[in-house]
Amino acid sequence: MAEKYTEAQKKASLRYAKDRLKRVPLDLKRDDYEKLSESAKAAGKSINGFIKEAIREKIEREKR
Repeated sequence: MAEKYTEAQKKASLRYAKDRLKRVPLDLKRDDYEKLSESAKAAGKSINGFIKEAIREKIEREKR
């Protein structure tokens, strides 16, 4: 059985996210999403992780 968050843990998680994270909405065509999903799965990553890695790689290339 999964453990439930306490109210204090929920508040701490929300506070952390508010202070340190920024959401970036991303709309994709369904075909592009399917390609992204397949690529992430083939790489053994979540879609979120796959996108973050791609962004980091692009930033590094742009620095050079």
